[in-house]
Amino acid sequence: MLSNTIDQEIKQAMLAKNQAQLRGLRAIKAALLLARTEKGTSEQITEETELKILQKLIKQRRESSDIYKQQGRADLSIIEDEEIDVINNFLPKQMEREEVEAVISQIISETGSSSVKDMGKVMGLANKQLAGKADGKLIAEVVKSQLA
Repeated sequence: MLSNTIDQEIKQAMLAKNQAQLRGLRAIKAALLLARTEKGTSEQITEETELKILQKLIKQRRESSDIYKQQGRADLSIIEDEEIDVINNFLPKQMEREEVEAVISQIISETGSSSVKDMGKVMGLANKQLAGKADGKLIAEVVKSQLA
């Protein structure tokens, strides 16, 4: 379970006095704890939910990093980028654009989709099939370009 792994990693980061690692790990732990208590029970959350949480954390940090860069705050942007690197270690390897294009082409041919009107149907299947393996923004971009 990811929670146990995170706890072990936090201990190691504390011993190594690695502040960047510690910040990222604590963010993951807090998000997982919040998700667990949000449902009203202390049940374990599924692996799929954990992946969604990690992707959300990365997305938030990317957006923050971009804003900091636009405002000329490289010092704060670096902190966000370090946390992204830590969180990325717990995600499965992300697929390359070419791999995503191949999967989406297959989905389009299977569903018989031919126009942008079918984007919702294709996106639903693509997001389900590529969950945790590719960024949602990339998936949407590829679907749109292939249906156009």
